Amino acid sequence: MNFPAELKYTKDHEWIKVEGEEAFVGITAFAQRELGDIVYVDINTVGSEVNEGDVFGTIEAVKTVSDLFMPITGTVVEINDKLDANPELVNSDPYGDGWMVKIKFSGSADALLSVDDYKTLIGV
Repeated sequence: MNFPAELKYTKDHEWIKVEGEEAFVGITAFAQRELGDIVYVDINTVGSEVNEGDVFGTIEAVKTVSDLFMPITGTVVEINDKLDANPELVNSDPYGDGWMVKIKFSGSADALLSVDDYKTLIGV
């Protein structure tokens, strides 16, 4: 499994890629593998401030629906529109075209897990 070292991770299996005052958020390769085939992503929080740890949407696989948790406090400025027609991008490219939201954050990513800490968490 691939876990990019430049990303930060959460215990809930989200990743965050910080770029200045904005960041991209998605789920990890581990999470998408555990969920199985993704069939729908439901995010309707554009323009909303979402606190760290709060739900910002849901992701639906063939057999389950899971909440998506915000890694740090921020305002959702963009949703990945590609996921409407192609939710399977989360399975095929979770760290690239399968990103979920772009946020303008007001918290800090310092408390999130490093790649090594995340690998330890999932036993890799």
